[in-house]
Formats: sequence, C-alpha cells, structure tokens
Amino acid sequence: MDMLAAQLGGLLKSHGLMLATAESCTGGGVAQAITEVAGSSAWFERGFVTYSNLSKQQMLGVAEVTIMQYGAVSEATVREMVTGALLHSAAHMALAVSGIAGPDGGTPDKPVGTVWFAWGLKHSLVHAERHQFSGNRAEVRARAVHTALQGAINLLNRHTETA
Repeated sequence: MDMLAAQLGGLLKSHGLMLATAESCTGGGVAQAITEVAGSSAWFERGFVTYSNLSKQQMLGVAEVTIMQYGAVSEATVREMVTGALLHSAAHMALAVSGIAGPDGGTPDKPVGTVWFAWGLKHSLVHAERHQFSGNRAEVRARAVHTALQGAINLLNRHTETA
C-alpha cells in the first residue's frame, strides 16, 4: 500500500493537485495509507469517513433519494460522494469507496465483497467501477484500499496522456 500511496502522491504533487477521499466500507483506510507517506500534507487535503447514510447526506450532499433508490453501495452514490468531496473541500481530485465488507449485509444483488468506487477531477467527468472481492472482512477492505489508490493513479495517468 505504501508504494501505491507514494506513487499517487508523486503524481498529485507533480501536477500541483490536492486529493480528498470519501470512504464508507474502508473506514478511513485509504486516508490512513496516504498519510503513512511522509510529506503527504503537500497533496492530501482531507478525508471524509461517511459510514452511515446520514453522514453521506450531511457531509457530502448525497441525495436521500439516491440512497433510497439505488442504495449506499451503488454507482450513483459513489458518484455523488466524489462530487460532494470536491464541493466540500479545496481538493482538485476525489475518490470514493462504498461497499459490503461482510461478513453480513450482503444480498443476492449485492453480495458480500461488492464494492463501488469513483474517481474524479474537479470540473471533469467522474469515473465509477464495481468490483467483487473475495475473502474475509479485512481482505475485502484491504483490496478496496488498494483498488482506490490504483484507480486514482490510473485516472491521473489518463489525464496526463490527454492533457
């Protein structure tokens, strides 16, 4: 994780960008991985840990109707989490994670290990992906942190290639 977080930090710093995180099932794990990197204050603006539906609404502005219609673990919700993180921070880029780490909480449509991610740059499109991880709670959360960091790196690399 440290290497991914450091790589992400190098990319953000080289572009003069700040990052915000909006996390649910990872409980701040992405922010923790980032802040393990010395000097991360130069590129990490803040983290939102929005574990409850109410916190997603209050802190990030996720619409109640979005959660009611699609659920907290959905593409629509993580997209709104990214938008909210960008609106409620001084960050230029945000990532969001919401999932079902288990061992309970899964449904036939969203089994344990289902995690939605979104990444976005201010004034740009938001990219979202669904992943299905196997393993216990700790393994699902660790894979989610890894995927969140890698997805941010991928977005920055794509942005650099098209800029």
